[in-house]
Amino acid sequence: MAVTIQKAFVQQFESNVLYLAKQMEGRLRNTVRNVQVTGEKHNFERLGHVEAVEKTTRHTNTPILEVPHSRRVVTMRDWQWGDLVDDEDTLRMLVDPKSSYVQVGAGAMNRKWDSLIIDAALGSSTDGDGTAVTFPAGNTIAHGSAGLTIAKLLSAKKMLDSKEVPDNDRYIVVTAKQMEDLLGTTQVTSSDFNTVKALVSGSFNSFMGFTFIRSEQLAVASSVRSVIAYQKDAIGLAIGRDVETKIAERADKSFAHHVYLRFSAACTRIDEDRVVEIECSE
Repeated sequence: MAVTIQKAFVQQFESNVLYLAKQMEGRLRNTVRNVQVTGEKHNFERLGHVEAVEKTTRHTNTPILEVPHSRRVVTMRDWQWGDLVDDEDTLRMLVDPKSSYVQVGAGAMNRKWDSLIIDAALGSSTDGDGTAVTFPAGNTIAHGSAGLTIAKLLSAKKMLDSKEVPDNDRYIVVTAKQMEDLLGTTQVTSSDFNTVKALVSGSFNSFMGFTFIRSEQLAVASSVRSVIAYQKDAIGLAIGRDVETKIAERADKSFAHHVYLRFSAACTRIDEDRVVEIECSE
């Protein structure tokens, strides 16, 4: 009977955590390219552009155009979270999807997904030959001793447009401070102000072609926050193992139950042209 009860706890806990940590998937996981991976490494293949050539006479040879090919490589990394539950009544709480254990465990998984994506967006990528590819300085909009402004958003949009980045699936990750900056900017028209006000209130999430997502995990250095604007195919998330949960009795811990979560993943920037860093003073 005890074994059956424990299995029921495990199954219910896993169902609850997966609902929060997988179905709801944090804030950023659905904004990047996701692939399921088997193995230690994964290659994100990159194809360049080649222009069409003119056919000038009849019966010409079929052209063979050299399409530039490269790749970005990631190595799977393992992430885990765990805690001990002593009281049997507390253990029963694990079947409640609103319980603190379920919420804390799922929250830890979601924050890690988001941090992997944020770090990859502006960090160093690895090319197919092992060469480190740093984020290009030309893709950074300087802070200019100002927060997030309409002018900076226009510059980010122009930078993506000039490189023919697709209009669809464009995202911008900001903190609460940048939302406040936008609302307080003096350059906005009344219509812009109303839109930004809706953004801040959460009743609207799109402006100037970008879907706004708030995350307080964005990097800040010397009071300058790195806001990230990108198109979905710019970043690749390789998932070796999605979130798994386990509950086991620990004889070495007075037979307390060990609540454990884990996943295996890696993330990389695939295309620099599709990512813009916007520096914002705080």
